[in-house]
Amino acid sequence: MRRSDSDLRDVWGNWLEAARFICEAQTVVSARLMLFATGGPQAAAEAHRMICEKVTAFSEARAAAEQALADGLGIYVAAERAYSPLRQCVRANSARLIHTAH
Repeated sequence: MRRSDSDLRDVWGNWLEAARFICEAQTVVSARLMLFATGGPQAAAEAHRMICEKVTAFSEARAAAEQALADGLGIYVAAERAYSPLRQCVRANSARLIHTAH
């Protein structure tokens, strides 16, 4: 079976998205570590926010994956839908923390 050009683009697109996500997540981790190192009430609030956001994002990811599987959409759609709330959370944190740092 021969793969089409669109399959190859999907592989590269997915790989690039994974690399972008990893870099953005690392930026969030670094910004939070800098904030925690400075201490103060902002650090405590950020730590609380971080824990609450993780619970919410992973709960939404689980629910999205379960719904996709229950609808019979398959494992790939379930994975894509589970990734969406995590991606949104990381992007929002990255934008907020970088704006706060500057």
